[in-house]
Amino acid sequence: MTEDHDSSIGQVHADSTRLQSILILILGLGLVLALPFVLKAGSSFFLPIAVAMVLSIMLSPLADAFDRRGLPNALGSFVAILVLVAGLVFVILLIVQPAADLARQLPNLIASISAHAERVQGGFTVLTDVLAQASRLLGQSEENVVVVSGPSMIEQLAVATPTVVLESILTLLMTYFLIESRGRMRRRLLLDRASFGASMRAARALRDVQDRVVAYVSTVTVINLVVGVVVAAGAWACGLDAPVMWGGLAGLLNFLPYLGPLVMVGLLSAVGLGTSETLAMGLLPAALYIVLHAVEANMITPSILGKRFTINPVAILIAISYFSWIWGVLGALLSVPVLITLMALFDHLGRPNIIGFLLGEPLFEPLTNDEPAAP
Repeated sequence: MTEDHDSSIGQVHADSTRLQSILILILGLGLVLALPFVLKAGSSFFLPIAVAMVLSIMLSPLADAFDRRGLPNALGSFVAILVLVAGLVFVILLIVQPAADLARQLPNLIASISAHAERVQGGFTVLTDVLAQASRLLGQSEENVVVVSGPSMIEQLAVATPTVVLESILTLLMTYFLIESRGRMRRRLLLDRASFGASMRAARALRDVQDRVVAYVSTVTVINLVVGVVVAAGAWACGLDAPVMWGGLAGLLNFLPYLGPLVMVGLLSAVGLGTSETLAMGLLPAALYIVLHAVEANMITPSILGKRFTINPVAILIAISYFSWIWGVLGALLSVPVLITLMALFDHLGRPNIIGFLLGEPLFEPLTNDEPAAP
């Protein structure tokens, strides 16, 4: 009788534990589903914080190098921020002005592409219609069209500029203070742990996150610089205007896996067709870029990054789609570093065990002694 009573109590306890696990999982899923809407609605608050955290991880090794050279921590952190700002200004001057000149030539480019499409009527009927519609929208139509006036681009920029400047200043300030306080934050993270083992795990996780993000971003930056130089040389050889701009665009867009190269192919095809007299010569720059990207993406980058930074392409596309939805272009640029950070943390916390969690197991399976954290 007693055994039956104890078994019934144990069964009730197991059912209660399982129910609690299911409720916790449902609550967690609800929070995950609500998170993008919260981040999107509060982008003015969350986006500068996210950018500052990623930038502080990337710039901390540079500030550490200045510290080793004898610079005070505050001054070394400030110099690291100056290096970042100088790089951003250089990129803007390299790309923005030539890109603005190219945008003013769009009506003429579209008219030239339409002429190419008319020469090869067959499969380009739909393209001709699309280009004709675009020409009318850009003011090439001879018909009188009544257009409801809206804010001009200059007016939109005037409205958006104060917000962008304010968020940029806040981001740089947060980045500086995160870099300047990195030593205190590390000591607090390590010394506030209840045991030496927990402190060591926290130290390894913190070092691994920084090492992975810095190694990935720095390596990809060097690769993209080389891609930019090659593309600039190819654009000059093909006779495209502003070859340096094309190299800069290729290097920047290459930070977006899969989507960036597709945009680059589209831009090269449009400008090539709009400035060349023949269809073959117009498509030549895009074809050469496709060959370059195929070699870089399938041979050079994997051999340099190796297995340590091998990421499932589906995970990359989901991350880009997720963060570009909530934060736009900046979110897309942040997606891969954030994904690498999460992967590094999971390697130390253990992979989520959702199915096992429903059956009463821990949500994160702890790493055993036989499964050391990834270096």
